[in-house]
Amino acid sequence: MEERGARPGRAVYERLTAEEMDEQRRQNVAYQYLCRLEEAKRWMEACLKEELPSPVELEESLRNGVLLAKLGHCFAPSVVPLKKIYDMEQLRYQATGLHFRHTDNINFWLSAIAHIGLPSTFFPETTDIYDKKNMPRVVYCIHALSLFLFQLGLAPQIHDLYGKVKFTAEELSNMASELAKYGLQLPAFSKIGGILASELSVDEAAVHAAILAINEAVERGVVEDTLAALQNPSALLGNLREPLAAIYQELLAQAKMEKAANARNCDDGENQDIYDCYLTQAEIQGNINHVNVHGVLEVVDDALERQSPEALLKALQDPALALRGVRSDFANWYLEQLSSDREQKAQELGLVELLEKVEVQAGVAAANMKGDQEQAMLQAVRRINKAVQKGVAADTMKELMCPEAQLPPVYPFASAVYQRELAALQQQQGELCQEELFVAVEMLSAVVLINRALEAGDASGFWSSLVNPATGLAKVADENAHRYFDALVKLRQVQGVDGAFLSWNDLQATVSQVNAQVQEETNQVFAVSLINEALNQDSPEKTLSALLLPSAGLDNVNLPVAPRYHLLLVAAKRQKAQATGDPGAVLWLEEIRQEVVRANQDTDTAQRMALGVAAINQAIKEGKAAQTERVLRNPAVALRGVVPDHADGYQRILEDAMAKKRRTGDTAFWVQHDMKDGTAYYFHLQTFQGTWERPLGCHLNTSHLTREEIQSAITKVTAAHDRQQLWKANIGFVIQFQACLRGFLVRQKFAQHSHFLRTWLPAVIKIQAHWRGYRQRKIYLERLQYLKANVDAIIKIQAWARMWVARRQYQRRLGYFQKNVNSVIKIQAFFRARKAQDDYRRLVHMSHPPLRVVCRFVHLLNQSQQDFLAEAELLKLQEEVVRKIRSNQQLEQDLNLMDIKIGLLVKNRITLQEVVSHCKKLTKKNKEQLSDMMILDKQKGLKSLSKEKRQKLEAYQHLFYLLQTQPIYLAKLIFLMPQNKTTKFMESVIFSLYNYASNCREAYLLLQLFKTALQEEIKSKVEQPQDMVTGNPTVVRLVVRFYRNGRGQSALMEILGKVIQDVLENKMLSIHTDPVHIYKSWINQTEAQTGKRSHLPYNVTLEQALSHSEVQRRLDISLHTLLAMTDKFLVAIISSVDQIPYGMRYVAKVLKMTLAEKFPDATETEIYKVVGNLLYYRFLNPAVVAPDAFDIVAVAAGGALATPQRHTLGAVAQLLQLAATGKTFSGESQHLRVLNDYLEQSHLKFRRFVCRACQVPEPEEHFAVDEYLDMVAVSKPVVYITVGELINTHKLLLEHQDWIAPGHHDPLHELLEDLGELPTVPDLIGGNVGADGSMDLSKLEVSLALTNKFEGLETDADDTSARSLLLSTKQLLADIMQFHPGDSFKEILSLPASGPQEASHKRLMCRRQACEAKNSELLQRHHSLTAGSLLSLAEKQRRVLRNLRRLESLGLVSASDGYQGLVDKLAKDIRNQRRHRQRRKADLVKLQATLQGLSAKTTFYEEQGDYYSQYIQACLSHLAPGSKSSGKGKKQLSLRYTAAQLLDKGVLVEIEDLPTSHFRNVIFDITPGDEAGKFEVNAKFLGVDMERFQLHYQDLLQLQYEGVAVMKLFNKAKVNVNLLIFLLNKKFLQK
Repeated sequence: MEERGARPGRAVYERLTAEEMDEQRRQNVAYQYLCRLEEAKRWMEACLKEELPSPVELEESLRNGVLLAKLGHCFAPSVVPLKKIYDMEQLRYQATGLHFRHTDNINFWLSAIAHIGLPSTFFPETTDIYDKKNMPRVVYCIHALSLFLFQLGLAPQIHDLYGKVKFTAEELSNMASELAKYGLQLPAFSKIGGILASELSVDEAAVHAAILAINEAVERGVVEDTLAALQNPSALLGNLREPLAAIYQELLAQAKMEKAANARNCDDGENQDIYDCYLTQAEIQGNINHVNVHGVLEVVDDALERQSPEALLKALQDPALALRGVRSDFANWYLEQLSSDREQKAQELGLVELLEKVEVQAGVAAANMKGDQEQAMLQAVRRINKAVQKGVAADTMKELMCPEAQLPPVYPFASAVYQRELAALQQQQGELCQEELFVAVEMLSAVVLINRALEAGDASGFWSSLVNPATGLAKVADENAHRYFDALVKLRQVQGVDGAFLSWNDLQATVSQVNAQVQEETNQVFAVSLINEALNQDSPEKTLSALLLPSAGLDNVNLPVAPRYHLLLVAAKRQKAQATGDPGAVLWLEEIRQEVVRANQDTDTAQRMALGVAAINQAIKEGKAAQTERVLRNPAVALRGVVPDHADGYQRILEDAMAKKRRTGDTAFWVQHDMKDGTAYYFHLQTFQGTWERPLGCHLNTSHLTREEIQSAITKVTAAHDRQQLWKANIGFVIQFQACLRGFLVRQKFAQHSHFLRTWLPAVIKIQAHWRGYRQRKIYLERLQYLKANVDAIIKIQAWARMWVARRQYQRRLGYFQKNVNSVIKIQAFFRARKAQDDYRRLVHMSHPPLRVVCRFVHLLNQSQQDFLAEAELLKLQEEVVRKIRSNQQLEQDLNLMDIKIGLLVKNRITLQEVVSHCKKLTKKNKEQLSDMMILDKQKGLKSLSKEKRQKLEAYQHLFYLLQTQPIYLAKLIFLMPQNKTTKFMESVIFSLYNYASNCREAYLLLQLFKTALQEEIKSKVEQPQDMVTGNPTVVRLVVRFYRNGRGQSALMEILGKVIQDVLENKMLSIHTDPVHIYKSWINQTEAQTGKRSHLPYNVTLEQALSHSEVQRRLDISLHTLLAMTDKFLVAIISSVDQIPYGMRYVAKVLKMTLAEKFPDATETEIYKVVGNLLYYRFLNPAVVAPDAFDIVAVAAGGALATPQRHTLGAVAQLLQLAATGKTFSGESQHLRVLNDYLEQSHLKFRRFVCRACQVPEPEEHFAVDEYLDMVAVSKPVVYITVGELINTHKLLLEHQDWIAPGHHDPLHELLEDLGELPTVPDLIGGNVGADGSMDLSKLEVSLALTNKFEGLETDADDTSARSLLLSTKQLLADIMQFHPGDSFKEILSLPASGPQEASHKRLMCRRQACEAKNSELLQRHHSLTAGSLLSLAEKQRRVLRNLRRLESLGLVSASDGYQGLVDKLAKDIRNQRRHRQRRKADLVKLQATLQGLSAKTTFYEEQGDYYSQYIQACLSHLAPGSKSSGKGKKQLSLRYTAAQLLDKGVLVEIEDLPTSHFRNVIFDITPGDEAGKFEVNAKFLGVDMERFQLHYQDLLQLQYEGVAVMKLFNKAKVNVNLLIFLLNKKFLQK
């Protein structure tokens, strides 16, 4: 859009049309308003120091009040602290939109502007902002606030941007549309200055003249004249300073020029005002304040430049700055802080600039804070030193924890440590300063944390504290963290309980010790690496050198064993490389130590073995057999098989062996011993020393027997001896062995003979067979010859014998049956029944029943006339129940309103006629009219409408079917409505839509709606599980309200009826747990019995009351009685889980699962508390507290429970509530702590109760509902709804359709398009119905037979609906299987039907058609079930075969399993049909019982109405004498007050857009009307009639009852309701 400063116009000869002029005017208004928004935006940005949304989005961003509250904090921080601003970061607003707590921000802002003194004329309403009802007034208030703050010097001036900003055509058009919605005139922003001046001045004319004089002096430009005009007292200007007169002149002249220029830009001749070009008093004062502030800021800057604290303090105390919190003793702090701020600002800007007022105020606040902190710190340090000197650890800890001391955190559990260490430090250094305390406390806290981590076993916390620089430990290595931890833990264990706390010295010593151990281990690693390196180089010398290193820590490393060390270590290293598959594997220290020990052991073993062998050789040489035998048994030599009895043999054979080896001249002393591992050990026979390495120049002794040679000789001698002993010991075995050999020889001979026989076996068998055959044939031929000679006789004999046997058996069997014919019949019936039971059991329980079993029971799918009659009866009862519920609801509402009116009557007698008028509505005649109005005549259904109206209502049937079966629409719609309207909407529309769950289908669908709505509410509105308890969730409230009525009410009666009745029947029962109440009752009883005044005081405290033994005794009795009664209630509740309505339990299950899914981190206890709150507190608890309100107990009309009874029930309910929530008594209820154990035990019972209550099946299983329910049902679903509810639902859907159905292809959009525009009631019903006005057409009730528009049910060849095709196929198969059973579909469908079968089938179809023709349209079945009913069996067989092929192609059935899936579906239909009939029967019984209960309730309401009528008649009889004095011709009294008088009386609060000074020109005339309780109020301004208003006294009383304090007259005047009632009572009613 082009800049609006120069407005484009048409040529002179082009004339604008009226429409174009209106559009141009709207565009100009929109542009002007957008400019005001831009001005407000920029001014708020200057105040808040943050960027705001664009002008077109500013209105929406102001609705949550966050920006307004921040603005209030800028100029009134004491009224609007930042911590009180709700959702300051606007995270909640961005996530879920507006929340009711956002109104708190708006109220804070309104309080702030009221606090600073802004006239209330400018104040908007809270709803103007929150509900966006009048946003221009909000912007108007912001402009007034800016000018008012500028006048006070608290904010910069707002700039006029009209004609200086640009907006797009789209933005202008949108804003024009928004303003059109308001329907309000745009406020006069240019008049704000004048209104402020008139509101704040005393003499308007004098102020006006003085302001004009100042403007004229500014125009002349003479500084002296301007100063004189400014100093005029009538101008009410303050803070004038003569030295600044020239600057005043310059700034005012500039401001006046800018305002005049802006006025020319928005030239509007119609509303021209002098202040559009002249400066107002507020603007002049604001500019003066601005100049004064700038001058003082220059003085501040000069003081900072000179570093003069005295000059700076004087400047800061200047009234022009109006700084808060300036203190004379903080001058140096101010100088330091502001100098720092000035230098920082100069660095950021690159030049020296004056500090702004806001920056100076911030610097003063910061300096005050620093100074206060420093002083508080010094005082805290002095207190700490005193506490340390006293030596009390608790006092020292308290002072150390004082935040003013600015010390590191301390830990109270180690208070003794702090006291001990600080006292020692104080003795060494004297008084401790803050820095010394800081270092000491920091170190001690670190040591304390280390000790706590060691005690708790927290390794991570220990390490973070250990490496903390505050600990001050030296040489702490990261890699040794765990070793430090383990060492310190062991140290604490060693020191025991008394020395469990480790000091800093202990920590440092342990760290040093661990470091030393680590260094030692490092050296060992180095030594091990050297050993492995020597092994790799195959150098025994280096290996020995490495092994001898002290860091290796190896003991007993000997030089002679060096080769053995090397050999074993090399072998071990090679073996480890092979085992691990790593060629570079190295030996570890422990492995090296093991090999060294092994080498030493091998050397010792070899040495002892060599000595033993030398001793043996020496004994052999000496020739002593006994000595030789003794040394042979030396364990070091380890010879095997040495037998003491053969010593001579050993001596002899060993001497022979030595003689064979002896050579002449062999005098060598070295002998070689071969070890098991293949190595050689060399032994010197003279020195008895050995070595593993062959000595240089060594000659071996050849005559010396080795161990192997000695062992060989011993083995020979021992073996000979063993053989001899073996033969002697096994003589029997040898004999047995010989016998076995003989047996072997015999068996060998037998085997040879058997082999001979087996070889000639065929010949032997053949010979024997020939002989037997010959003999048998001879006997057979002889017998055959005999029979052939007598064949006729044989045949005759056989026939007679067979006949006689058969006849005898038949006669016996027949006689037996005839004798027991009754038993036979019973047995046959039993077997048939047993067979039928088995077949039905298979049908019910088998997942895949056989086809023949299904054929046997397929006739159960037929709908008999009795079924149709039952369905019709069910529909009739449902209709009557719904109508009865509506009638009772209307009566209940009227009675509640009657209660209110009678209550008001008690206060104000004048409303009696209003009460009488309302009471007439409750007469019997009017109640009958109400019932008639709720019933639509049978002739006035859909059939009586015209074609267009019938199509409209049929479209509504499609719409309501979609709403009923798709709960997501209604679930979303519930949350789009105001909370106070949700309950009414649910009762009037949704519960009617589901027929109050009167059958299984509606109950299932309503439960699905509750489930969807609850999940939606938790998903979008619940931030933590506790919100479901502390808040008032919409869905939970509706669910409880629904299930507490009807069947839920009967459930409450079953659960609680008996125990509540016990309480009510016990007239002596009185439970009081308040000791003060018991005390007062005791005093009253004593005085009543004795007739003397008690000497005890009547008013006592709780402790004083409990000090009396009688009070304690009575309290104990009450508590014992309370526990007994509560336990009865608890047992009744916990044992009645199954009696709680299924819907209530299922909603609890959904609540539990949904909360657990959204809050996975929530504990099970938290979730169970929420579910328990639903089941007990919301569902059961109200019935315990007020059983009469829920018809748990019978109460006569006008009656109520006695106070003791209600008090007893309240005490029981309180105890049960505490048990359910897991809370106990504490605080002021100390005397009730004896009940805590019982509460804890009861809480566990409640927990199990809630868990059991949530264990319910899914609705599909409970109600036996599937997707084919509506198709196979006999009757269509019908709802009964009034025309008004129908149209209101349509209206709500139109308003919110984009929200509840965001998808463009959603079926809801198509159905709403079919309905078209929203109709009126006459358009929908017709003008002829109720034309006489005797009935409200909106309450006319219609019945809708719901159908699904989007589901085709035709079954011809072109139909592609798989569901309808499957349904029709099942119906055809059911018809065929009744007359053509078989074991498979192939048999049933391939074999042709006989004539009798066709005839029977035709008769059945005719009967079915005749039966359906008699039924109403609501009981007609779907077309897919009746389309092929007239076909013959053969045609049905062909159609079924064709349908099966199509179903198989769709993947719904399979021929490979014999269409078993289709058989299973038929079996399921049969089972569901049985369940449906059972439930229908049960529903009939329940509906009849419900209808009886509703009738009883209606009777109760009628009795209540009669009771009210009697009360009204009594009131009329009392007032009858007074009414005679009033004559008809008496002149009516009229009152006249000015607005100022009503303002003084407090009746009038304000008149919008009218200053208080003009109230004397406004006159109000109040005249009584023709009817009692009605008044006519006439408002005049300067004698001219302006407004007339009909005031109903009854409406005033209703507002007073609802707590409304202020109401509006004429949409402008606000009046106080209470004071207006008082005025009317005093002047007209003589009260």
